Amino acid sequence: MGFWRVLVCILFPPLAVVDKGCGSFLIILLLTLAGWVPGVIGALIINNKR
Repeated sequence: MGFWRVLVCILFPPLAVVDKGCGSFLIILLLTLAGWVPGVIGALIINNKR
């Protein structure tokens, strides 16, 4: 995972997982709406998988 991807995960979690599929986007969107920190953690976990 590159520096720019990590930066996007921290600043805009739903945008960071848009290329991973609709399900991932919706999950991260809901987590971000519930709280910014869960959205960031979820985005980092999803983007860390290969």
